[in-house]
Amino acid sequence: MGKLPALSVVIPHLNEPDDNLRQCLLALQAQRADGISFEVIVVDNGSVELPAALCADFPGVRLVSQPTPGPGPARNLGAALSSAELLAFIDADCVAQPGWIKGLVDFLNDRPEVDLVGGDIGIRMTNPDKPTGIEAYESIYSYRARAYVERYGFAATGNMAVRRTVFEAVGPFGGISTMEDTEWGQKATAMGYRIAFVPEAKVLTPSCKSFAELSRRWDRHVAHEFRHIEARRLGTLRWLLSCLIVAASPVGEVVKILASDRISGVRSRFGAFACLTRIRLYRAWLMFRLLQTRRQAALVDNWNRCD
Repeated sequence: MGKLPALSVVIPHLNEPDDNLRQCLLALQAQRADGISFEVIVVDNGSVELPAALCADFPGVRLVSQPTPGPGPARNLGAALSSAELLAFIDADCVAQPGWIKGLVDFLNDRPEVDLVGGDIGIRMTNPDKPTGIEAYESIYSYRARAYVERYGFAATGNMAVRRTVFEAVGPFGGISTMEDTEWGQKATAMGYRIAFVPEAKVLTPSCKSFAELSRRWDRHVAHEFRHIEARRLGTLRWLLSCLIVAASPVGEVVKILASDRISGVRSRFGAFACLTRIRLYRAWLMFRLLQTRRQAALVDNWNRCD
């Protein structure tokens, strides 16, 4: 039997534009120069067309299919088929920055007391010198990777690594009706497993292209929040109060936008604030609508980001 790879990288895939997956695989392929052996498993989750030809262009990349809907089941299958003692998860539209694999492997090898890690996530801008309002907003608000790890006890699965023994002990990611990364990570830390943030292991992901796309992403988050709060005592009152807080919250974010080092320039900061205001008002409206319709399941099902 040959030597096992140091890391298995699992990539869930569903109708992702070929160029996004190609850029993801190219960035991973370039890191073989660091001398760390790794395998890549792309798990298709029901695409109209399998990316078979694209994956075949990259040595060490395996393509498999998971018919059960949801990124969680796709990642579970990839993990089950992997062979390394360290597992890493990245999304098909993410581009790992130089040293990503080395950063994850070295960190976990050097710190045996750490069980799982999350890396940094930034926005891959179309024109870094002139970000759109959505790109500027997402640079500050959409991927708070350090806060996920250090404040909330989970790592976003667009940039996460874990020891195989820990993954198997915690159990698989949840299905399409769950926020699988949040719930899995918080379950792991509740069990006593230690999590750490690795800023040098960074990936970039594209911003949403339109407000409609950005709002669809929030649909799922709001629906999951509603599912949890609905079961609590005084849940309806709490939810209504949250609606009002969200609607008024942009005013309190001005200082954060002005102080952020993720964007620069007056134009970018104004664009970020304008987009923040619009999306917070949309969220407040959606939260109020859910109180009336109770149709959160339909929003949860719309999990995959569309063009």
